[in-house]
Amino acid sequence: MPTDPVSSVLFSLAPTILIGLVFWFIMRAVIRSDRAERAAYAKIEAEERAKLATREDEAAR
Repeated sequence: MPTDPVSSVLFSLAPTILIGLVFWFIMRAVIRSDRAERAAYAKIEAEERAKLATREDEAAR
């Protein structure tokens, strides 16, 4: 254990800061993956809607 005040403050804050950084990286990864998944889902849905519209146009003729 450090004996001078500055070292003891740094020693006591280090675990909190490290856990905070780990939490931040995890949440960042979750949010980014969710964003990518939503974009992929929107792309697939747009393609399916286009296919359906094409089928409906062909059926109407």
